Amino acid sequence: MKGQEIMEQMDSYVMKTYARIPVALVRGQGTRVWDADGREYLDFMTGLAVCSLGHCHPKVVEAIREQAGRLLHVSNLFYMEPQGTLARLLVENSCFDRVFFCNSGAEANEAAIKLARKYSKQKYGPGRYEIITTERSFHGRTLATLTATGQTKYQKGFEPLPEGFTYVPYNDLDAVAARISDRTCAVMIEPVQGEAGVYPASPEYMTGLSQLLRDRGVLLILDEVQTGFGRTGQLFAYQHFAGVTPDIMSVAKALGGGVAIGAMLATSEVSSGFEPGNHASTFGGNPLACAAGIAAFTAIIEENLPERARVMGDYFQAKLRSLMGAGSHIADVRGLGLMIAVELSVDATEVARRARENGLLVNVIAGKILRLLPPLTVTEDELDQAVAVIAKAVQETAA
Repeated sequence: MKGQEIMEQMDSYVMKTYARIPVALVRGQGTRVWDADGREYLDFMTGLAVCSLGHCHPKVVEAIREQAGRLLHVSNLFYMEPQGTLARLLVENSCFDRVFFCNSGAEANEAAIKLARKYSKQKYGPGRYEIITTERSFHGRTLATLTATGQTKYQKGFEPLPEGFTYVPYNDLDAVAARISDRTCAVMIEPVQGEAGVYPASPEYMTGLSQLLRDRGVLLILDEVQTGFGRTGQLFAYQHFAGVTPDIMSVAKALGGGVAIGAMLATSEVSSGFEPGNHASTFGGNPLACAAGIAAFTAIIEENLPERARVMGDYFQAKLRSLMGAGSHIADVRGLGLMIAVELSVDATEVARRARENGLLVNVIAGKILRLLPPLTVTEDELDQAVAVIAKAVQETAA
């Protein structure tokens, strides 16, 4: 099918829950994708931080092929080798002891919310159920994770929302301390606020928050759905902060190398809050997704991609900052590793459109921010190409 045919078919039969970019992608390899009409693009969206290994990494493709010919799915009522192997890899490379598998970041956060409430009620009594999150946060689209999200624009029209969530400013330790009460069971934050526009937590905030919550007997939940698996220059973003050991962590996106899978990790103590029947996911941790996860996670570690993300991220940010100055229309460049935002004083949507015409795909946030999420395998030459395209698109938009 041609691109226009693909778009017309989707517009006719798929619910309109996305403002779609008018490009029909049909193939990907490494940092590049191609549309149905043969146009090539440098992909700095990567499915919004999903394809961190690039598209169709050979180890992931081979693992999927092999597992698809052996066993696609069985119930979680049975034992299965791929799920146990992936869980072991996650535990051995983090500060956690147990893993629950699901299908997405929202489901991982939903599991985290349920576990925090269940464990806290079990330990402290039924009044311990409130979760503090931050303004501008994003945690998912289920009713609970939508309510945990500190942005009213996502909640509008879905009221009444579940009770038990309250919000404080990001990077404000005093605000958290003032909001904690006898009802508080957990604080849930992103180490870098991605959907808000790529705002990293400060080291002082993270270390102070970790200590504050330990002192108050409140759980720390880290939403690493976007930051996990090397994106920020560490395998997990909490590893940037000395002494920070979360009780619960949610991951997804890059875990499957492009295949849908999510996970919620917890310490042995906190995971004891779940008993058989408390939580489940029919497709969560199925053999196919876990085989992809094993291949993707192993490749990230063996290819030392967290360190590569740190080096390439520093290089990319320096190149982008070199564009700043009087009349540049670039107000800020910020980020961590290869999770970067360019804030503009011109229409970012128009900049992204012009960049797309010149072969670069970038994500737009709030009409003024370009979110840049290239594969962790990106080269300096490709980063230079992206910088040149962005610079040209900004200047053309401003003209």
